[in-house]
Amino acid sequence: MSSIFKKIIDKEIPAHIVAESVDFLAFLDISPLKEGHVLVIPKQEVDYIFDVEDSLYVEMMLFAKIVAKGLKKAIPCKKIGVAVIGLEVPHAHIHLIPMNSVADMDFSKPKLSPTQEELSNTALKILEALRED
Repeated sequence: MSSIFKKIIDKEIPAHIVAESVDFLAFLDISPLKEGHVLVIPKQEVDYIFDVEDSLYVEMMLFAKIVAKGLKKAIPCKKIGVAVIGLEVPHAHIHLIPMNSVADMDFSKPKLSPTQEELSNTALKILEALRED
């Protein structure tokens, strides 16, 4: 079931990582809906989020909550939206998206194309906000 996310976990390809634990990784989406669009994944390869073992699922949500709090501090917005689509990459993942309206969560809209420098700057803002907690 190896996917691009497995390559990110194994550090075979680069990613703008904003948080990492023994079991989870959070990194910027390279084709975001909004600046600060983060993906939270388990390091264990599981395709469908509802196939994730219960205890790992709960821990993943708690990890996402921590990341979301830092994300909200770093990127001005009303709320952090949460979405689980699960069709793009065969690896369970949660989208955390800064939002000011429901339209910010519209996956049918064209994605942004940030530069590597812009992604690095955004990642740094999120990392700094997470360190403050």
